[in-house]
Amino acid sequence: MNIVRRLHEAGITSEHAYTAAFGSIGLSLLSWLASMKAEHAGVERADRWGIFVGEWAPTFFGLGLALAAYEKEAPARARGSRNAWLDHPAENTA
Repeated sequence: MNIVRRLHEAGITSEHAYTAAFGSIGLSLLSWLASMKAEHAGVERADRWGIFVGEWAPTFFGLGLALAAYEKEAPARARGSRNAWLDHPAENTA
């Protein structure tokens, strides 16, 4: 969680990570189309560009989920609680 804490302290929120994930999906499509039009290397190279950029999306979604969990627990940490789950046990049962 050290990386997530540092990202949070740097001002990066879960919304930023989710936006980057959706942006990378769009950029993946755009890079695939641009490679198809600009390069004469064929579909294989365009596919590689699209897949390369498209692989960023799961990483950004994962960071978004980690940051969202950290943001949810941040108020409890500010109050000195060990764990946000301990503060409201009735809300956290399924």
